[in-house]
Amino acid sequence: MTDVQGLFGDVGEPRLSVVPAEVEMLAAQRPDPSRVPMALDPGPDARLLEVYARAVNPQDPIELRDLYLGRVECELGVESHRPDLAARWRQSRRRREVDAAAVLNSRATVRFIKELFNSYFRDDLYGDLRSQAGIILSSGSVDEEHWGLPGPLKDCIAYALNRDWYGYSDSRGREPAREAVAAYESARLPSAGYTADNVALTMGATLAISTVVDFILLEASPGGAASLCAIPNYPPLVESVARRGPVSLVPLSSSADGRTSLRPLIDALRPDTPIVLLQTAANPTGALVCEDELELLIKSASPNTLIVLDECHEWLGEPVANSPARAAANVIRVSSLSKNWSAPGLKVGWLMADSGFIDRYYEYASTTFGGPPSFFYTVVEVLARMERWLVSGDEELTPAHCREFESTYGLRLPGLQRAYDNYRVERRSRERSLTLIRDAYHNGIRLPGVSVLPARYSINLTTSFDDHEDSYLCFRELLRETNVSLFPGILTFCLSGAFMRLTTSRPWSDFAEAMPRLLRYQEREIKPV
Repeated sequence: MTDVQGLFGDVGEPRLSVVPAEVEMLAAQRPDPSRVPMALDPGPDARLLEVYARAVNPQDPIELRDLYLGRVECELGVESHRPDLAARWRQSRRRREVDAAAVLNSRATVRFIKELFNSYFRDDLYGDLRSQAGIILSSGSVDEEHWGLPGPLKDCIAYALNRDWYGYSDSRGREPAREAVAAYESARLPSAGYTADNVALTMGATLAISTVVDFILLEASPGGAASLCAIPNYPPLVESVARRGPVSLVPLSSSADGRTSLRPLIDALRPDTPIVLLQTAANPTGALVCEDELELLIKSASPNTLIVLDECHEWLGEPVANSPARAAANVIRVSSLSKNWSAPGLKVGWLMADSGFIDRYYEYASTTFGGPPSFFYTVVEVLARMERWLVSGDEELTPAHCREFESTYGLRLPGLQRAYDNYRVERRSRERSLTLIRDAYHNGIRLPGVSVLPARYSINLTTSFDDHEDSYLCFRELLRETNVSLFPGILTFCLSGAFMRLTTSRPWSDFAEAMPRLLRYQEREIKPV
């Protein structure tokens, strides 16, 4: 534990993450060569187009949501718990022809998916159906009790609390913490040469992207070109763009080898495109963008087109050499502690951008939300410095490492070395554990009638229940029959099929209990060929 006399004055033992032997054995299994890995195309299918074709007003997102859920309720039959919505679907009729382009370019689509996202959590999973959800594999976050913050970072929070470091601060964040982040990001992207002027600390990625988009589009001309949002994507982020201006959804397919091609996004660029929003590792698939195509996207865009890169899922995979183009003046990179460091509730992160943009964003931040919570500056600074040392291959620290910190921390080299050793051990143990469990999930979920997209990054895995046509209906039927909750793909803008997301960073006991239930369900449901 830490006392007020000095940070890391008393460093405990590292917390190691150990997985059961069955996880290691299952993770090591070779894929069945007779089963072809699936690919994912998130574009709208005929089933979704039918909802728009039947709507009285296809520009009304609430009507679209209710019609969509009405069909789900209708198909559930006696198991429906919203008979009014089922009746609404039965009474609807086809009114028009609709094509995919109309759906992808409609403001109503973004809000419809966001309202469906809200309904899933508020009304179904944690609402009327909560008693059915015995095993929740749909959370999208790391289980903090099993893989929480490394001990040295917890010590930083305790130290800041003991020192009463929670006063007002710069709207971009405290300068030493920003300097530490700049040095870390420069180590990751050596050609960038970032300084503190390129960094703004944030209250997590969702708020960061929402405020950045709001700031950019506040000054946009009404009736201008549409912003481009790659899908799959996270509904709150896409809605934050759509509420300020027109949006075009651009489906990006994920290949069977866990890659996402950006060619459709490049082809959709216009000289007056204001924003491109892109996840560099996709939620829900864990598929990574092709770095050469990302460089081409950035270079093809107008200097006035701001490219917002959500990098939060770009972890738990093989290191890649990032293109220097990521540091271009029109690129904004967003990171947070929620996934990589298992701290979604802290709401802490940062964005990297051109210094001129950060200067302008300062005024917006100070007017809109004041600034990030100063209580967490110590943890951000220590995390960034230790991560930079890892990138640089530092093992034995020197007095120079101590001098990177202000004297007010009261750091001594032996304590800093122990803390750094623990941080490295915990981080590597955690990454190994989470990777093994993800691989074990991948091999374990290959049930009859279930196709799996291999995940190269992050904590999610995408499956397709091949005998189902709709992901939300699949969620409801699985929940009813197995008491296992999976996440419907439509809630990440997978607008076709029965793509379902599993979050693999959960206790292995949950998966071990869920799999026999899902297997029994599939053996009953699978239709003989």
